[in-house]
Amino acid sequence: MREPGKIRPTRITRNYLKDPEGSALIEVGDTKVLCTATVTDKVPNFLQGTGEGWVTAEYALLPRSTPERKVREIRMGRPDSRCVEISRMIGRALRGAVDLSKLGEYTIIIDCDVLQADGGTRTASVTGGFCALYDAVKFMRRHGLIKENPIREFVAAVSVGIVKGEVLLDLSYEEDSQADVDLNVVMTESGRLVEIQGTGEKRAFTREELNKMLDMAWSGIKELIRIQKETLLS
Repeated sequence: MREPGKIRPTRITRNYLKDPEGSALIEVGDTKVLCTATVTDKVPNFLQGTGEGWVTAEYALLPRSTPERKVREIRMGRPDSRCVEISRMIGRALRGAVDLSKLGEYTIIIDCDVLQADGGTRTASVTGGFCALYDAVKFMRRHGLIKENPIREFVAAVSVGIVKGEVLLDLSYEEDSQADVDLNVVMTESGRLVEIQGTGEKRAFTREELNKMLDMAWSGIKELIRIQKETLLS
């Protein structure tokens, strides 16, 4: 049994697919997410003519990534509001690592498809999505699309919660379902916060507990960034 302050076994497989400009399969415990990066020569209307680029994300779960089959969005006839919210969170997280003024008028789209869900799919998507983004940027520089590296620093994300009175890092689905408090934290390599999503699921929590959870999240994120660098810089 792992210690409360340890992340689950994590592995990132680089260049998992041959066609995307960047791709990575991230496995965190039994959670598996396939992240791909696509470079397009278009930007949102509000950025046209500014010379700045954009990073955005889309997130989805395969029908049997969960114990019971999840209906595809196309069958629902409407977007899945949870997937839309998570997509936006991933996009914000990855933009926090990029100097958009150095990206030119290009958009990098990060697609995160959950192959198997066992807790922490959104945080795994951020960590794996950054790896796909990193390789997409390398592709752009190699092909002369941009001159400078727009990536400011590495970024990763992890969950942390209070389960049965104990602060626990990187929750599985079973652990998350029992959590009194649930937190998702995105941080950069220098320790700057990009996003905190926190909820008192069964009770309110104190500032002291929040600080303890943030400290534990930071220790986990440092380990995840170490794994990212081991994957990308080796």
